[in-house]
Amino acid sequence: MTIPVNARAVMASRREPPTALDFFPPPPWATRALCELLRERGVPIGGQEVWDPACGEGHMVGPLQEEFWHAEGSDVFDYGRGYRVRDFLDPAGHAYRPDWIITNPPFSVSLEFALTALPLARVRVALLVRSAWLEGTERYERLFGPQPPSIVAMFSERVAMTRGRWDPGASSATSYSWVIWRTTANRGRKPEFTHLPPGTRARCMRPDDARIYGVQTDAPLLALAGA
Repeated sequence: MTIPVNARAVMASRREPPTALDFFPPPPWATRALCELLRERGVPIGGQEVWDPACGEGHMVGPLQEEFWHAEGSDVFDYGRGYRVRDFLDPAGHAYRPDWIITNPPFSVSLEFALTALPLARVRVALLVRSAWLEGTERYERLFGPQPPSIVAMFSERVAMTRGRWDPGASSATSYSWVIWRTTANRGRKPEFTHLPPGTRARCMRPDDARIYGVQTDAPLLALAGA
């Protein structure tokens, strides 16, 4: 069962994951930018199901719930947010086949995430990845050659991610892109390349994002008590 992340601040009951899990929560505005892009292209999402199999604390599931009929989240680690704990790369128990799989995969197993997601999703797969992920012989031979994406959407603005939590004030030198596949073969077609233009961040931010998803600081009285 998916628990709405806007019920209370994400950081209120957080659990620290092992460093090896590459937990870098995406800013919620980056997911809204994907949904905006899909709406502009007339891609129907409102009546469909979506699964984020590396959901962490729900930074992506929350914005997906704003657009999709149902958004499911799971992760290999229990972050204390009520999402199912399961290893997406374990083939056992892959009975759930949503319309979409949308996620920010751990970089170290991002290729494996893509190869696992494509046979499972009924309609499309979208991965938020470093733009440099589009390079590489192995990814071309195993993924992009046999199953080219339909859309590659690069952020013109930086999508800042920090280990362990989303900090709205963070900066980054790393470029990110959405890579989107149709689950029906796109072989022989050239992917559409587009930019998510400047102004996307401001347009897709919400006033309460920092409260719901961002870094939580100690209350002044608690800070004084510990001094």
